[in-house]
Amino acid sequence: MVALRGDGDRATRRKKAIHDTPAVWRFLTALDRVVVRAVGTLEVTGEFPPHLLGKPVLVAANHIGMFDPMVIMAASGTQGFLPRFMLTAGLIDAPVVGWFLRKSGHLRVDRGKANIIEAFTVAIDTLRTARVPLLVYPEGRVTLDPGMWPEKGKTGVARMALGASVPVVTISQWGAHEAVYWGSETVSGWKDVKPLLTSFLKAMRRRPVFKVHFGGEVDLSDLTAGKPGDAMRAHKRIMQAITDGLVPLRADEPDMPAFHDPTRPTIAKSPWKPTA
Repeated sequence: MVALRGDGDRATRRKKAIHDTPAVWRFLTALDRVVVRAVGTLEVTGEFPPHLLGKPVLVAANHIGMFDPMVIMAASGTQGFLPRFMLTAGLIDAPVVGWFLRKSGHLRVDRGKANIIEAFTVAIDTLRTARVPLLVYPEGRVTLDPGMWPEKGKTGVARMALGASVPVVTISQWGAHEAVYWGSETVSGWKDVKPLLTSFLKAMRRRPVFKVHFGGEVDLSDLTAGKPGDAMRAHKRIMQAITDGLVPLRADEPDMPAFHDPTRPTIAKSPWKPTA
């Protein structure tokens, strides 16, 4: 694997993919890269498939901390694309923030539908119309496994990929958990914000290494949305691909992370952790 530091130069087709992105989102992602560089060092390995740029793609990543979306955004810029997100109507319609999200090109999903089947159908239809890679976390939350290996996750991402017939590309990452503490599930005052701020300032002095690996496309060609069990099979392949890409990133931390976050609960167990 070859590590890439910073953004670097990319081919014309990759630059075009970024320039087609709304100006608001280009500005926010440019600001994101400045913040990531100020905190640590970004190392990118692997490659996002060039033929999938500008097309509907689900990009599935492991979730290790509050700062990792910013790291993934910065790493994606080195690959010629700026990921967008599928967001609930509540966020898209929110004052001020909602305007930035709409102008940035994020996709709206109405989770409030009374019929869950209808809501899922809308999500698939929305995905089919996308013209940019969409970042998703199959785990649904920051991993609470003691060793920070991926949690079991849910089949929602796999079901959307099969239902919309779109490819899945995986990202494995390590190091972003050292930038900001997990904190707490709710923020009610300064006592909840203080650990986040102090850990961030300490990270700026320590300058951790943020490792991001693009693992390529997951082969789901033999699976279909209507066949019983295929969604779980697809989910297992996606999670295994993420884990396989994670192993070399944390080769010197195969069991437990060297960095200790006292605020992160360790109440889950990863079924994907490699055996000795």
